[in-house]
Amino acid sequence: MNKISKHLISLAILAFLFAPVFALPTLAQDTFGIDEVNTGLGGTLVQANPKEVITRIINIALGFLGIIALGIILMGGFKWMTAGGNEEKTEEAKKLLGAGVIGLIIILSSWAIASYVITTLNDQLQNA
Repeated sequence: MNKISKHLISLAILAFLFAPVFALPTLAQDTFGIDEVNTGLGGTLVQANPKEVITRIINIALGFLGIIALGIILMGGFKWMTAGGNEEKTEEAKKLLGAGVIGLIIILSSWAIASYVITTLNDQLQNA
């Protein structure tokens, strides 16, 4: 399998993974004939307090980064499976898998820290 076809297969896998992300704006549109302006996810951002908005933004950003890390892991696994015993390709695949796992660990750690900080700040503001 030549290099171009490998990249095309990797691109197809990533496109399959990211398809729901790009389809969300079309799913959120109102197609039932009601002509209302959707502001901030159906008005929820307008009605929410700043803590909830920041929490949602952090969760969305970290979720997107998690999808990218998962894509890197899948690419590494695909490269390993198609290496055919070639040591160079196997080492490259191992590096991709390691980078993906380290990325997931960093993402999960940052989510835990952000959740702790937001919860602590919220408790401090409620007790004050």
